[in-house]
Amino acid sequence: MFYSKNVPTLLGEMIAVRSEKGVCMLNFLDGKTTTQQVKELEKIGEIIYNDNDEILNQLQGELDLYFEGNLEQFSIPIDFIGTEFQQKVWNQLLKIKFGETRSYKEQAIAVGDLLAIRAVANANGKNKISILVPCHRVIGSDGSLTGFAGGKNRKQFLLDLESKQLNLF
Repeated sequence: MFYSKNVPTLLGEMIAVRSEKGVCMLNFLDGKTTTQQVKELEKIGEIIYNDNDEILNQLQGELDLYFEGNLEQFSIPIDFIGTEFQQKVWNQLLKIKFGETRSYKEQAIAVGDLLAIRAVANANGKNKISILVPCHRVIGSDGSLTGFAGGKNRKQFLLDLESKQLNLF
């Protein structure tokens, strides 16, 4: 069984879903993969909307602090639902420090297989936990923005926010 809640952010409304272990999905409602990811979770268990869920309310509070520029490290527990390889890639995403970026090549090396660049990029694209698991911090080797399920404008915003180049006030 999963619990969900819609979470408003500066970049648009997101859907947050958690299992008993932690947040297993956080994506923009209008994201390219959101509908598919919800369907994947529904195959595993029922998703119950709960606007008063303690963990999801804590997540909303931490996201508010993050967007205000007052939080660099989330404390919400995470539950990765994916293949062993995907989980390995996602765990490496967690090691990219706030305000830093990594290329797909560097991400593949961090995972332990330089030849797996495409597989790493594919796993990044299947990340169900936006922002908390910072796939937005992975960019092209030439510094270009690459795909992001929430859109490249949001990716740029997040990178600017984290590099302190964005003045929100």
